[in-house]
Amino acid sequence: MNPPLDPPKPRKFAGFWMRFWAYLIDLLVIGSIYRIMINPTFRWLDLPLNDPSIFSIKAISTGIIFFAYFLLMTKFFGQTLGKMVFAIKVVSKEIDGHLTWSTLLFREVIGRFISKKILLIGYLISGFTSEKKALHDIFADTRVIHTKK
Repeated sequence: MNPPLDPPKPRKFAGFWMRFWAYLIDLLVIGSIYRIMINPTFRWLDLPLNDPSIFSIKAISTGIIFFAYFLLMTKFFGQTLGKMVFAIKVVSKEIDGHLTWSTLLFREVIGRFISKKILLIGYLISGFTSEKKALHDIFADTRVIHTKK
C-alpha cells in the first residue's frame, strides 16, 4: 500500500513590480552581452552599427540575442539572471512545473513579441490577473512564482 501523497504546496505568484525589476536587470545583461559581443564583431567586420532599418544586421542580431537569452536561460535554469536576483522563476501550470521547448518557444518568442508590441499592455495585465500572469504567460499557460517561501 502506497503512503498518501502530500498535498501540493500553494504557489506564491510574483507580481508586476517584482517582474518589472527583474526585467530591467535582464535588459542590462542583454545590453552588456550586446556591447561585449556584437559591437566589437561589427567593428572587426566593418559592418554598419548605425543603420536604423528594422531589417538591418544590427536589429536582427539584437533580436536574436534578446530572444535567445530569455529562451535559453528559462529552459536551462527556469529563470533569467534578473529573476534569480529576485528569487522568482517560470513554471508551467502543472504540479511538476516542467517547461517544454514548445511551451518556452511559444512563451519567450511569440508571446513576448506580442506582449511588447501591444503597447506593453501585455506586461501590465500581470498586475490585474488572479495568478499575476502577463499576456505571454496566458498564451503559454505558465506562471512566475517565488522560489523562497
